[in-house]
Amino acid sequence: MGRAFEFRKARKFKRWAQMAKTFTRIGKDIVMAIKEGGPDPESNSKLRAVMQNAKAANMPKDIVERAIKKATSKDTSDYKEVLFEGYGPHGIAVLVETASDNNNRTVANIRSYFNKCNGSLGTSGSVEFMFDHTCNFTINKEGLDAEELELELIDFGAEEVFEEEDTILIYGDFKSFGSLQKELENRNLEIISSGFERIPTVTKKLTEEETADVDKLLEKIEEDDDVQNVYHTME
Repeated sequence: MGRAFEFRKARKFKRWAQMAKTFTRIGKDIVMAIKEGGPDPESNSKLRAVMQNAKAANMPKDIVERAIKKATSKDTSDYKEVLFEGYGPHGIAVLVETASDNNNRTVANIRSYFNKCNGSLGTSGSVEFMFDHTCNFTINKEGLDAEELELELIDFGAEEVFEEEDTILIYGDFKSFGSLQKELENRNLEIISSGFERIPTVTKKLTEEETADVDKLLEKIEEDDDVQNVYHTME
């Protein structure tokens, strides 16, 4: 198994732990997708992907409909996606993906979390190079062979394909999202969820006490409503 598999394994139990946070994140994704490509999932591939993720997360229909209504309202503020980079305690690199309608607030909050936890907010490009930006798809495994599928999808950007329970996980470069999504849909394969992740190219092993120091920072960042995802180089 490759790095994507190990990364996925380490994050799978934590990813959907905070249900309210997950719904907030998907709600923002819906707004941004509609603002960018319109409210019709048939013509908006990004919105189609977000709707699949909402279903996979068991997001209630009324919350989804509320997010769509909010996105089509002229009074709704646009969310701006901003990437923050820095170092936490013990030299651990941290990447923070945010979606905010008030960048000044977000910058101030993220900087304060780093400062309070003996970390430092860095400049653009200071740690992003330590992570591979990937796209991923989770599809129904029924009737499929992961190894055969991997060979068939290589030309469309697939880099790693593996089985997980009753699903198949497909990873590729960030830029391959569109070609992979289109090919999976052309094959009438059921896409359960999809998204993007940043996988560290190098990790650092810490002691139990050092890990607790970094976890304190990560928890503060993840609790912020403007934060979509947090990645780090801690093993």
